[in-house]
Amino acid sequence: MRLAIIGLILLVAGGVTVATGILPWHEVTVLVDRVAPILAFVVAMTVVTELVSEAGAFQWIARHLRGWGRGRAVLLWLLLALFATLSTIFLSLDTTAVLLTPVVVTVARQAGLPVLPFALTTVWLANTASLLLPISNLTNLLAQHNLGGISPAQFAQLMWAPSLVAVVVPLAFIAIVFRRDLRRTYARDSTRPAAPARPKVSQDKTLLLVSAIVLVLLLPALVSGVAIWIPATAAAAILVVAFVLRRPKVLTVTLIPWSLLLFTCGLFLVVEAAQYVGASELLGQAAGEGNGFIDLLRLAMTGALGSNVVNNLPAYLLAEPLAGTPERMAALLVGVNAGPLVAPWASLATLLWHDRLVRMNVLVKWKGYALSGLIVAPLTIVAAVAALAMTGPGGLFG
Repeated sequence: MRLAIIGLILLVAGGVTVATGILPWHEVTVLVDRVAPILAFVVAMTVVTELVSEAGAFQWIARHLRGWGRGRAVLLWLLLALFATLSTIFLSLDTTAVLLTPVVVTVARQAGLPVLPFALTTVWLANTASLLLPISNLTNLLAQHNLGGISPAQFAQLMWAPSLVAVVVPLAFIAIVFRRDLRRTYARDSTRPAAPARPKVSQDKTLLLVSAIVLVLLLPALVSGVAIWIPATAAAAILVVAFVLRRPKVLTVTLIPWSLLLFTCGLFLVVEAAQYVGASELLGQAAGEGNGFIDLLRLAMTGALGSNVVNNLPAYLLAEPLAGTPERMAALLVGVNAGPLVAPWASLATLLWHDRLVRMNVLVKWKGYALSGLIVAPLTIVAAVAALAMTGPGGLFG
């Protein structure tokens, strides 16, 4: 509800800028042409992931992860980290925050292990692992468009090194800080009760099978080079038909992320107006120019600071005109994707993650979260930008 209210306020403010002539109407039409396919993809993927979860796919994985961990906390943690990384890369960071967080908490509780290192791994990887593919993050989709609509393979070729580093650094920090917890063992056949949520979700094996097939076909389609909203919409349509036949009560208007849509549309409009009156030029003094390591680091840090002051989406949009080369665009993405680890509002995924924890009676103090983020975010950004500088088109290994 808060997100919808903020979105409505932003939308009204953006409408005022159009009505008063601050933002010309032709700029609005250009903006709509750019973001409409992206928002269509976001809606379709939200429907897909929600229905896949309703079918029991995430719960099925959760039931098996504890066994695959072989009674060792560190192995279970690594498996959950791998799951979070793959979920973020192929299903987006918000999917990881919304759907994987309850799974991680449930698995940790059933194994009798501390929840904090597992929960922290989930939210950090939801942000930092979202660099590899356009579909991983809304900022990536915007960047892909700005880069001339390069293919997902070309995007991954540009981002693979900083993406790898951005996953490893947070995991290394957690491994060190929580080393005692991760040395523990647990009973593989724990008798701890499972979470009571959704007791009937996994009973329909037909829906589970259909969901698995849809995911197997969808993931390669999303990186095939076809406009991503097309396979995502097709997958959503197939799952909707399956649920109409098997569990029609699940199909409600709440499947569509109305609050997120309202917030995003309003934010796009306001930031577009801010760009039109010269806000990006002011940022340019801090972000610098050039493709050297220091220049790229300045841009990445500017994006990270803006993300933690406001939010990573407006931070990206305002700094986008300053990223005139693929290397600088990649550096900006490092800042706005891997940098939002300090403030709770820095990314929508973090807010969604915290909301899920509150619903499951897991307490995370924002002070401790911010202090940890103040260490991890700069280390991750510096290391990721260094990897980018070495492997980019003009780098040592480029």
